Amino acid sequence: MNGTQWILFILLVQVIHFLGTWKLYVKAGRKAWEAAIPVYNAIVLMQIINRPKWWTLLLFIPIINLLMFPVVWVETIRSFGQNKLWQTWAVILTLGFYIYVVNYTMDVNYINDRSLKPTTGLGEWVSSIVFAIVAATLVHTYFIQPYVIPTGSLERTLRIGDFLFVSKFHFGARTPMTAVAAPMVHDTLPIVRTKSYLSKPQIPYFRLPGFQTPQKNDIVVFSWPADTVRQFFVKEAGVKKPIDKKSNYVKRCVGTPGDTLSVVNGDVYIDGKKLKLSDRAKPMFNNIVYAQSGVSSRLLNEIDADSFERKYISGPLTQEQLNGLTPYLLGAQQTAEGKIALYTNQNGIPTEVIRGLRLADLKEETPRQRIVNLTEEMVSELRKNAKIDSVVRAVEPKGEAGNNIFPKSPLYPWNNDNMGPIYIPEEGKTIKLTVQNLPLYKKIIKDYEGNTLAVNGNTITINGKQTDSYTFKMDYYWMMGDNRDHSEDSRTWGFVPENHIVGKPIFIWLSMDNFQDGIRFNERLRWDRMFTTVGGSGEPVSYFKYFLIALAGYFVFDFFRKKRKKNTEA
Repeated sequence: MNGTQWILFILLVQVIHFLGTWKLYVKAGRKAWEAAIPVYNAIVLMQIINRPKWWTLLLFIPIINLLMFPVVWVETIRSFGQNKLWQTWAVILTLGFYIYVVNYTMDVNYINDRSLKPTTGLGEWVSSIVFAIVAATLVHTYFIQPYVIPTGSLERTLRIGDFLFVSKFHFGARTPMTAVAAPMVHDTLPIVRTKSYLSKPQIPYFRLPGFQTPQKNDIVVFSWPADTVRQFFVKEAGVKKPIDKKSNYVKRCVGTPGDTLSVVNGDVYIDGKKLKLSDRAKPMFNNIVYAQSGVSSRLLNEIDADSFERKYISGPLTQEQLNGLTPYLLGAQQTAEGKIALYTNQNGIPTEVIRGLRLADLKEETPRQRIVNLTEEMVSELRKNAKIDSVVRAVEPKGEAGNNIFPKSPLYPWNNDNMGPIYIPEEGKTIKLTVQNLPLYKKIIKDYEGNTLAVNGNTITINGKQTDSYTFKMDYYWMMGDNRDHSEDSRTWGFVPENHIVGKPIFIWLSMDNFQDGIRFNERLRWDRMFTTVGGSGEPVSYFKYFLIALAGYFVFDFFRKKRKKNTEA
């Protein structure tokens, strides 16, 4: 729905409200016309139901209003003596239209001084839960959102299993664009695993004022532009999702509106100069590690490397043994010698599992050359080791087309390590448009900015008019993961529109090393990462002990406060 359609819809709602309540307004001592004036009628209604005027604001906040409307409907009929349980359900299940029945068919009296306190324990419990959900939804939608890092695209800067608080107010909260959605969840309802929203109606994009815009080096949470999955990590037929219900991604912003970006041998260049990353950034690249005596897994684990494979050779396996090994395997195949090659990730096969399955002849190979994902610190450690002969970054050559690389055109034989230059669009800026550079901006013109586009030979037509230029309507950003060879990012799907920006991670409150194996709080908590800030410079400092001190102080204060109050009352 566009702006005009929303205005007409809101006017329709006002008409429905007036027709269903004007008699009740009169019985409450107000004027009939007061039920017809938008916003003012809500303020008057709050006075009628003896609720604070600021509730009116909640009726106009997307998602929050979905929770508040049923509350106001119930409060309205109770102000006129409709207190029975079936009447409460009637007004909720009819989406408020039971008020029409009360307005036109019942001779009700207005209760001016009715008690607002629930008459039953259940009613009090329901009231508390509703307003707790309203408050939590308000914070979640407009201020701070919890988030967990599910993939390794930012390793080692942000780790899999880092639980974050993401600020919505730094960049300005994006108001919900999906008008009807369940609160406190994203695209999927828990347990039932069904869609949590209705695709229509859609509210026009609007962002509240913020005090920052995404800058180079910022870590940013955004709606995945290429998202066509109903649920994250679930493979199924593609779907078209509203912007605010697309899966959330987190990457580092490396290009901002107006920049010309290139990737040269894996490094990012802006306007011809190499981008200097934050000192907290820990970029990782695939490296070829070679040692004449063999590159052992033990040595790689000692430097905390990851994303490398381990190969075991075994004799024939029983079905029981194979079943026991399966949870640890990436794959298996038979060798020319009739043995079985077993492949695992860097964690390998635990010794206790090998013993338990009686695999005495199972041996791990130690190849002379391995591809290993390493930070600069890890590379330095390996190069210091006398057992290692060389460590060389693995780079895809310039001019060699990679797989699934933006803009997916034979005109641009780019790959993850070498691509560009690319102009990152800025709102209001005009570029010369040709069939050669059209692949770079085609998705912006059609999908993000809603134009029709046609190409006939060398002629480009936008919205039915032949053109050789285009003026961008929005700002765009270029996002990349610090784990450069294991990240799906702008190198795959291109620009991130400004209306896809969600927020800025600011704080890690919990970090679990075993997150992908299920949450077990007694195993491998990363204590040094808990209660650390995401931004800033220098080594992150944990504020966990200060939090515990403050928490203990609060409990001591509360204990003595209650004790003092008890003594005073006695």
